Amino acid sequence: MSPPLLEVNDLTKHFAVRTGLLGGRGAAVRAVDGVSFSLERGETLSIVGESGCGKSTVGRAVLRLLDVTGGQVVLDGRRIDDLSAGAMRPLRRRIQVVFQDPFSSLNPRMRVRDILAEPLRNFRLARGARALDARVAALLDTVRLPRDAAGRFPHEFSGGQRQRIGIARALAPEPDLIVCDEAVSALDVSVKAQVVNLLQDLQRELGLALLFISHDLAIVEHMTHRVAVMYLGQIVEIAARARVFAAPKHPYTQALLSAVPVPEPGAARDRIVLKGDVPSPIDPPPGCRFHTRCPYAFARCRTEVPRLRRLSPEQEAACHLHDRPAAENPLA
Repeated sequence: MSPPLLEVNDLTKHFAVRTGLLGGRGAAVRAVDGVSFSLERGETLSIVGESGCGKSTVGRAVLRLLDVTGGQVVLDGRRIDDLSAGAMRPLRRRIQVVFQDPFSSLNPRMRVRDILAEPLRNFRLARGARALDARVAALLDTVRLPRDAAGRFPHEFSGGQRQRIGIARALAPEPDLIVCDEAVSALDVSVKAQVVNLLQDLQRELGLALLFISHDLAIVEHMTHRVAVMYLGQIVEIAARARVFAAPKHPYTQALLSAVPVPEPGAARDRIVLKGDVPSPIDPPPGCRFHTRCPYAFARCRTEVPRLRRLSPEQEAACHLHDRPAAENPLA
């Protein structure tokens, strides 16, 4: 049996914080603190959670845009988090990224042809001007843009068209995995749907794996296979899409889902309003990090860190409630 395309094992990323009058290093922002998951070929795994929970940091660590503090990132059986820049270079074509803002992620001084040709030249995937133009034209066809777009600059396109250019650039080196870091959050609703449908079509046609980082649960429900829910740098639940949306097994997941707008005005919805603010990642609370806002917290939650435990073949959650009898477990 072949290994997963991507394995992340106990990933940790801390950022040093300068404190005091002299700017000494006295603390660290625990942005990601022990995250583990796997991603199969052709699969979409969505990472969701509130702003600041660490989901984008996970994506950047997988891409090696950030050096990790601890843990491992394994691509197709090979560990990549400890590789030098030179050793990592040939592997970069296998992992590409689509950023949130399609305007700031494209060079405004370069025409679309040059933007798409750059990765082809870097990885020597096209030889000669004719072959390069043919590959660029094929990429524009793939993302449903007219071929004459190659001669224009990014500012001449709408936001949705610019994001299609970003997707085409990510596809240029023929990757196995694309990290979509809030790739549709800056787009209008109708354009967002078009880009999501394009990503799904490309996944089916090319067999791509997608690590989809988002806070939009409606989009996630539409396009993902599995969902990982993050809170304050840790995964609190990971499960198949149907299990998460039908029967969440963590109080934080329940609260997130209760905030999703209902499609029918006036439809019943039990909204869960969390009290207080998200604690600081510099000084997270002891025990379960969610206990300061959890409506079901009890004494054990304040002292003991819950670990992800398998509750069914397709669902894991980190919550002490699942150690209690079913009659005392509101999540049962």
